[in-house]
Amino acid sequence: MIKLLPILTFIAAIGSGVVGGVFFAFSNFVMAALARLPVPSGIAAMNSINVTVITPTFMTALFGTGLICLVLIAGVFFGWSQSGSYWLLAGAVIYFVGNPIVTMVFNVPLNDALAAVDPQSANGAGVWANHLSQWVMWNHVRTVTAIVAMACFIMALI
Repeated sequence: MIKLLPILTFIAAIGSGVVGGVFFAFSNFVMAALARLPVPSGIAAMNSINVTVITPTFMTALFGTGLICLVLIAGVFFGWSQSGSYWLLAGAVIYFVGNPIVTMVFNVPLNDALAAVDPQSANGAGVWANHLSQWVMWNHVRTVTAIVAMACFIMALI
């Protein structure tokens, strides 16, 4: 298993970078663009994104990288004395907590609440306003942790 750690670390670095890039785009301009739309249109667009994002490619990048991180965490404990182990452990923990966990605990419930609301209602406007602040805040967390994890994985390899 120790021999696989560099390969898995490389894959985790790529996965973290891909996921971080997607979340970076949302944090920096996608959500700002959606916020400029009329409330019903913004809700409809976000709900459409939330349905179309569930693809094998993106789910593999997000959750597959998380699974690799769990393997890397276990691998670190079998080869702790190896060069880069601290970076590897840091990257794996940061990614796993900051991306799959934050996604499931914070972003997905906010997406579910948005999908359940009538976009034309006053409640819809309130849910959308909350979504724009809370979802984006948690997306910033995902963005930063994915990028920091990628940097840690790179440091573990050099």
